[in-house]
Amino acid sequence: MDVLAFGEIELQGRLVDASNVALLGQLELGDIRTRVIYKPVEGERSLWDFPVGTLAEREAAAFVLSAVGGWNLVPPTVLREGPLGPGSVQLWVDAVEGATQRLIDVVTPAELAPGWLPVLEAQLADGTAVVVAHADRPELASAAVFDVVINNADRKGSSLVVDQSGSLWGFDHGVSCHVEPKLRTVLWGWVGKPLPQAELARLEALSGWLANPRSPVSRTLKGLLSPAEVDAVRRRIAGLLASGVFPQPNSRGPAVPWPPL
Repeated sequence: MDVLAFGEIELQGRLVDASNVALLGQLELGDIRTRVIYKPVEGERSLWDFPVGTLAEREAAAFVLSAVGGWNLVPPTVLREGPLGPGSVQLWVDAVEGATQRLIDVVTPAELAPGWLPVLEAQLADGTAVVVAHADRPELASAAVFDVVINNADRKGSSLVVDQSGSLWGFDHGVSCHVEPKLRTVLWGWVGKPLPQAELARLEALSGWLANPRSPVSRTLKGLLSPAEVDAVRRRIAGLLASGVFPQPNSRGPAVPWPPL
């Protein structure tokens, strides 16, 4: 975290597929060098439903909640000054090519294998019937719970990667932590099923931290989110604990991001 917060960033290029400005950088502090993704506030495009200039703060808030809640899904992320002004700086994760497709994929109905959960049916441009599906894996279920907590509005398959050690990582959390229900995700395969005990324990622990306005978590989030947004996080956690099950999509908008992958 010290390296992310205080290291010098040397920009190396831009990720052209990103909807906002996302820059690859080499970060150096002493004899430590690592790659990072730097998303300057100046490069955020305006959204009709999110306050202007807040996406970097939401990226950092997602990391705090992931780390304190024990999900450890979001790579280390800080909010700091960079070459183009303030923004989020996140540790780069080297993904194993093709590993995500072993977790989330688009297949024909005949190709839907045991151990996979269908999310939605669709048609390709040539009329071929396909199914968006994901594996029934505990690490994906954990990511689904985390997305409910942060109200993730853009959980595409491409925002989940697997590293060389087999660990799952999620990124692109700038459109999260809104006060209104905006959950859009490809991880709907467990709707109505009981939450695993490990997830309930995480939610209980995080609820306890957030109940104390003087806790380090509450004080950190206070600098990243509005009071209403922090309260909404608490209410979503309370809702999960009260129901004890994976929630259903709300009816206020699309439940799946497009494209889903």
